[in-house]
Amino acid sequence: MSRLFLTLTPLLLAAGLAQAQSVDPHAGHHQAQPARAATPTVDPHAGHAMPPSVDPHAGHDMGRMDAQPADPHAGHDMSTMGATADPHAGHDRGGMSMAAPNAPPPSAALSGPAHAADTVFGAQAMAASRSLLIAENGDVRTTGVVIDRLEAGLGDGADAYLWDAQGWTGGDIHRLWWKTEGEGDLQGRLHEAEIQALYSRAISPFWNLQAGVRQDIRPDGPDATHVVLGFQGLAPHWWEIDAAAFLSTKGDLSAKVEAEYDQRITQRLILQPRVEAALSARDAPELDLGAGLSSIQAGLRLRYEFTREFAPYFGIEWTRALGSTTDLIAARGDEPDKTQVVVGLKTWF
Repeated sequence: MSRLFLTLTPLLLAAGLAQAQSVDPHAGHHQAQPARAATPTVDPHAGHAMPPSVDPHAGHDMGRMDAQPADPHAGHDMSTMGATADPHAGHDRGGMSMAAPNAPPPSAALSGPAHAADTVFGAQAMAASRSLLIAENGDVRTTGVVIDRLEAGLGDGADAYLWDAQGWTGGDIHRLWWKTEGEGDLQGRLHEAEIQALYSRAISPFWNLQAGVRQDIRPDGPDATHVVLGFQGLAPHWWEIDAAAFLSTKGDLSAKVEAEYDQRITQRLILQPRVEAALSARDAPELDLGAGLSSIQAGLRLRYEFTREFAPYFGIEWTRALGSTTDLIAARGDEPDKTQVVVGLKTWF
């Protein structure tokens, strides 16, 4: 018995020590603490009358949500929104000069010299400069010669040659102009020729008024001198027109109109239709002209410009005498109606 007691005693002591270590160190202590007044949390809205939260969409019919949005200006008075407010309204503009756009310049603007640069560089130096400026920009002198037709005609009647040339010298407004044309047979016999000397004045950007004299040369008949009045220029659709009236020293009044057009097939290949009509106020047997529309001539030429200054061509031309001119042409031994193939050259320099 005593041996058993000795054996269990150490075990009981160890178990009691472990239990003592797990006990709350404050167990059995009286921890009196001062009483704290409980401070209740005060509602900031206490005593306020708070209406219940209202649904902003309460009572709205939400069945059609695709309706157009309400006009933001609905109920606003827009009657005065059409007029643009003057940004200077209420500003004092009494000291501002509100001259009309087409009002004449003030008198002080015309009180100085005609050319203000004269006061700086001198009148003599500026006069020379102004003359040079005019000459280089508006008074250029040019001279030109255009051989429009230099050709041979083969076909009905006698084979013939023909020339038609003109030229000028002068400025853009005033020019001295000359023209010449004639024809003969290939055996060397001259049928007729004419030379004109004209004063030409530009009356518009595309038209020139011309006046002067014309001298006819006829180996088989009397020569004739005419006063010339005509115009030459570029008509709409790029038709080149040359028209003139002639009054001979014997009182014979006649006229001639030429029209031609350059239709460019390529930059170098050009097809040119050409029409010429002659008229007379009365019969003039010495000029082979009958009263009225005396003759008409129509041709078509195709030329190739190797350069702008050198363009050979070939084509066809039909000529018809009309009225009493037919009898005058027949009496001279020529055909009143003929068609010829033409080969020629157009050049200018």
